Amino acid sequence: MPRIKQSLLALAVSAAVGVPAAATAQEITIGVSIPAATHGWTGGVNFHAEQAKERLEALYPDIEITISTAGDPGEQANDLEDLVSQRDIDALVVLPFESGPLTDPVRRVKEEGVFVTVVDRGLDQEGIEDLYVAGNNHELGRVSGEYIRERLDGEGEIVVLRGIPTVIDDERVQGFQEAIEGSDIEILDMQHANWNRDDGFEVMQDFLARFDDIDAVWAQDDDIALGVIEAVRQAEREDELFIVGGAGMKDIIERVMEGDDLVPVDVLYPPAMIATAMDLTVQHYVSNGPVVGEYILGSPLITQENAEEYYYPDSPF
Repeated sequence: MPRIKQSLLALAVSAAVGVPAAATAQEITIGVSIPAATHGWTGGVNFHAEQAKERLEALYPDIEITISTAGDPGEQANDLEDLVSQRDIDALVVLPFESGPLTDPVRRVKEEGVFVTVVDRGLDQEGIEDLYVAGNNHELGRVSGEYIRERLDGEGEIVVLRGIPTVIDDERVQGFQEAIEGSDIEILDMQHANWNRDDGFEVMQDFLARFDDIDAVWAQDDDIALGVIEAVRQAEREDELFIVGGAGMKDIIERVMEGDDLVPVDVLYPPAMIATAMDLTVQHYVSNGPVVGEYILGSPLITQENAEEYYYPDSPF
């Protein structure tokens, strides 16, 4: 269950069912700044952002939504400047490419009087945003760590592949380490794989070359997991370990549904959270209640028994 104020939950439900809470008194421009579809999860973010834009503009004719995508932090910072100076936005929904480099650019947008919704990757400074929408990153790490700990009966040697250096990556790792604390599970090494399939493949190749015994891999992300799977199969070491990723990619969910011993579970972290953020930002203008604070989604463990609930074959991710 999301950690959320009751009034905000009511607004989210109103937006989800497509019922306007109130009419806007003026035209509102909302800028949405997200990373380009450089890997599967952000591809899903782009898909859901476009779907939400189409739906919300049809529902609220006085609201215009502009989506910009960036391939790196510098490009995203420039996009934010353009959204303020050229599009004169009233609100910003931003999923930072990286936390540190985007903190000052988002702060400058806020200083222009713009309502700011930050999604997924928190900023390095608290209090800049009006609304924060994200998956529960600490829970994703905790759920992953608890599964690995239980599966290994509290002892074994594992490797960890981290994401991009961001606040959410730190939160995931903290949750994971807390879950295995006090056990006899040893982390042989922990390296950033940048939520990228190719980087996951290269990092895992290095781990496999250096460590003769690996009992489990926490890949943290399903794109990374795909690279890890390929490296493990090329090394013909599928029978000695298992892999835990995260996000809910349909390719991984299929493996879980089929009972793949190499990928027995996954942990949910939905890219559709961008649509939730856009819905709630619109509600700031069309509702009679406050839309501020946090909306944190849960990160349930996906197993063979419940995988069908999280499988969306038409999704790009």
